[in-house]
Amino acid sequence: MTDRIREFLKTRREDGPCVVVDLDVVRANYRSFAHALPDTRVFYAVKANPDAAILKALEELGSSFDCASTGEIEMVLATGAGPERISFGNTIKKERDIERAFKLGVRLFAVDSYEEVEKVARVAPRAKVFCRILCDGAGAEWPLSRKFGCEPEMAVDVLEHAHRLGLTAYGVSFHVGSQQNNVNAWDGALSSAAMIFRECAERGISLAMVNLGGGFPTRYLKDVPAAKNYGEAIFSSLRKHFGNRIPETIMEPGRGMVGNAGMIETEVVLISKKSETDALRWVYLDIGKFGGLAETMDEAIRYPLRTPRDGDDVAPCVLAGPTCDSADVLYEKTPVHLPLSLAIGDKVLIEACGAYTTTYSAVAFNGFPPLKSYVI
Repeated sequence: MTDRIREFLKTRREDGPCVVVDLDVVRANYRSFAHALPDTRVFYAVKANPDAAILKALEELGSSFDCASTGEIEMVLATGAGPERISFGNTIKKERDIERAFKLGVRLFAVDSYEEVEKVARVAPRAKVFCRILCDGAGAEWPLSRKFGCEPEMAVDVLEHAHRLGLTAYGVSFHVGSQQNNVNAWDGALSSAAMIFRECAERGISLAMVNLGGGFPTRYLKDVPAAKNYGEAIFSSLRKHFGNRIPETIMEPGRGMVGNAGMIETEVVLISKKSETDALRWVYLDIGKFGGLAETMDEAIRYPLRTPRDGDDVAPCVLAGPTCDSADVLYEKTPVHLPLSLAIGDKVLIEACGAYTTTYSAVAFNGFPPLKSYVI
């Protein structure tokens, strides 16, 4: 917790959970990414946290932006950033949304299928497209499914299809899995990308760009490598697979940009047991999966917790949210250790909550309002 967040929470008087994001941390994270790979353009993944103040701060630093919808594109344009700083990175887009983005000036689009290429070609003539390939995500705490991307061998045909339809077959993208702790995870994907570059060249198509995707982690319960370490490993792989003809590169940090900049303050609503002999307490907070902590699904992301009684004796407990939904349990398979002295009404601080919290907060599920957000 930064001193700025600590001081803010001291003066806050409203009821209910909230997340507080320190812009100084976001700015420092941006500079770390920009320095780690100085020849790589940073496209902030807006979906991680689209707060207008965060977008404006990054725009002022010169960041570009990875957008998943026309709504996000319009948010970015509202900061004063030009459309040349925007990538429409979602591979699943309505044709009318592609057309809307094109009319707004966006010229860079993600695809992973022939059908998506055809949509782009119909309404965004001569636009640049990059093809996303599948990646196994080994080593990631939040591995991605096969929902996005195609096999590398198919990507060559998809890009050739784009070329034939008058689009600019621009490059290749991939995602090595969110919260990726292995700095070498990009090596296999870059090997596949280099293969696609070679095969496209044999067909007379000159690709120019590799989108390194996201996956850069934030610190939760365990230390993570610094941006500098990722930069060194990625650059080494680029030299290994592309030699002296290193392509243009972009990256899409989201969690790594804002995750450690935010903290949630929540309140203990109830502490109880399920039987007289049960040694395991259930601790219910006024925030749960539907209030912004969706990434606790399958206990994939384990957030650090602070209480006003830290230092007292602790015991394991199940941590759950307040809603009338049986799935609203945060940690049960692996209980958390909290002070035995913890009491109803105590405030609990959940660290590293700057990413994927406000955007996952349901609107009035069970009548609970969406998560309040403050950016300082």
